[in-house]
Amino acid sequence: MTNTNTGQKPTHELFAVKDSAEGKKAFWTRIGAAWPHKDGKGLSPKFDFYPADGQSIQLRVLKTEGKKGGAQ
Repeated sequence: MTNTNTGQKPTHELFAVKDSAEGKKAFWTRIGAAWPHKDGKGLSPKFDFYPADGQSIQLRVLKTEGKKGGAQ
């Protein structure tokens, strides 16, 4: 595995997603970030928290600061 550059900003966020009962919106919790490898062939994730049993992990591209987004 190729290490990431020190000081480089992450390009992706990691989320734990828990489905809610009765078809309501899922609950998304940010649990970490990921940095691209120098060779561009992968990502190195860093977890701040680990998801609970039954939650999926989603990898999402970071939104730029000027970009407005809606609910996930």
